[in-house]
Amino acid sequence: MSFILQGIGVSGGITIGHAHLAAPAALEVVHYLIPKNQVSKEIIRLDNAFASVRKEFKLLQSTVTSGPALAEFSAFIDLHQMILDDPTLSEATRNSILQTHCNAEWALTQQMDVLLEQFEAIEDAYLRERKTDVVQVVERVLKALLGHPGYLPPASKNLGDSILVAHDLSPADMMQYKQHQFTAFLTDMGSLTSHTAIVARSLNIPSVVALHYARQLILEDDCLIVDGNRGIVIVNPDKYVLDEYRLRKSQIELEKRKLKRIKTVAAVTLDGEAIDLYANIELPEDLDQVKESGATGIGLFRSEFLFLNRDDLPSEDEQFEAYRYVATRMRGKPVTIRTFDLGADKNLKGTSQVAANPALGLRAIRLSLTEPQMFLAQLRAILRASKYGQIRILVPMLSNVSEINQTLHLIESAKQDLRAEKIAFDENIQVGGMIEIPAAALCLEIFMKKVDFLSIGTNDLIQYTLAVDRVDDTVAHLYDPLHPAILWLVSRVIQTANRAKMPVAICGEMAGDIQFTRLLLGLGLKQFSMYPAQLLTVKNQILKSYLPDIIPLAHKTIKTDNPEKILGLLAKLNS
Repeated sequence: MSFILQGIGVSGGITIGHAHLAAPAALEVVHYLIPKNQVSKEIIRLDNAFASVRKEFKLLQSTVTSGPALAEFSAFIDLHQMILDDPTLSEATRNSILQTHCNAEWALTQQMDVLLEQFEAIEDAYLRERKTDVVQVVERVLKALLGHPGYLPPASKNLGDSILVAHDLSPADMMQYKQHQFTAFLTDMGSLTSHTAIVARSLNIPSVVALHYARQLILEDDCLIVDGNRGIVIVNPDKYVLDEYRLRKSQIELEKRKLKRIKTVAAVTLDGEAIDLYANIELPEDLDQVKESGATGIGLFRSEFLFLNRDDLPSEDEQFEAYRYVATRMRGKPVTIRTFDLGADKNLKGTSQVAANPALGLRAIRLSLTEPQMFLAQLRAILRASKYGQIRILVPMLSNVSEINQTLHLIESAKQDLRAEKIAFDENIQVGGMIEIPAAALCLEIFMKKVDFLSIGTNDLIQYTLAVDRVDDTVAHLYDPLHPAILWLVSRVIQTANRAKMPVAICGEMAGDIQFTRLLLGLGLKQFSMYPAQLLTVKNQILKSYLPDIIPLAHKTIKTDNPEKILGLLAKLNS
């Protein structure tokens, strides 16, 4: 029987293949009593299951050493390890077996229910949603108890055109699945801005989330069409639908091949305005994709990858080698290195803490300034690498001028040390500020006196302005880049910077979404930074844009407070 499921397309493209079902959560277990003389063995069986899952996590940590989604994978593995080691889960389950003589599976699920009730009572939405992580950890332990840990096919199996169908996927799970080269991901849970969705986009894999009943309705080896652009999944399509989508898929692939022809073409509008298209990277290994995209520089190098998934801190020399490698390979093109954005969901191994609200806590530049020695080591490494290319320093999450003052003081201190040691560096290295907190956008003129360039981080700017946790699927519908307040703030930053002749870029996901390209051009944006896979599509839109027609419509859009009119004007801009 053929039917259609509607969800949220989080990574575009079309895939045609066959379903591979992730094993369902084994959370419904039987209850039975253990003879008194067998209780100690039952506890040993529980301990062995926990030990088995620890080995799984250790294996995962050893595999998460590279890739565009490193930060998300590593943070989730660390979080799940912390839950696994929490005595509230393990010790309480042992005590339950000792006191009631029940089987380990039953004791574990009962303790999980207790923990979930406690999470439900938490007012903070971010912490409340961590109950999903508890369920995922318990599921792993149960599978170990039941004798089938994990739910992957053998690594040697040729999956061909397999499409993974799961109730939910953590980024840690996705790292395992990535090794098996699935052609698409489908999940019942998730949101447009969840971690798993961001990982899928960074891997450039068609994906649809929030399907609700896909795992129940789809059978193993069902023929599937995944339309990541429209957010639909067609199960067991008939011949005519299959032929139509095969044609669409070949057309998309043809368009991709055509786009490669403009790789070396300058990004210039029809009226002659030159636009800079930069790439976002997380690892030096991402440079191959950057070269393929034809990017004119690195607009955002997320440096925190060096600090994650390890027991020690990276040395100054290790950081220097990574930065120098990127600068050298970019052959004089700009390389913007963001100082480490640790905290929130990206913690150093062994230091994960449950803060009242991690997104608003000790993270990014706030954390850097509380760890001056660690920060100075990074600044020295960046400065040393600046000898080998056009490197710039970008400071994340600025909210008040004292933070940039302290940062500039530390940069000068690092420079003085290097001068004393007679180590060469770029004396005129530029320092920029990320505008991702509304306070910074509203007090922009103060920051512009201190920095050389600006970069708008739209992901967090939207999150903080609208008070929407961008990884919480229960409020995903409120995360709106077209909210009048967001458009006004983005416009204010761009136009204020342009009047002062200060370079300004957007490095958030709005930069790589072609529905916003002409709007941003009309608001005066001249620098975009995005995933390499998005760059040629955005360039193609720029090449077909005529600013004298776009500018009036763009300014009309930001003066409108009616959502339907905004969408209508956006459609007119893109027609």
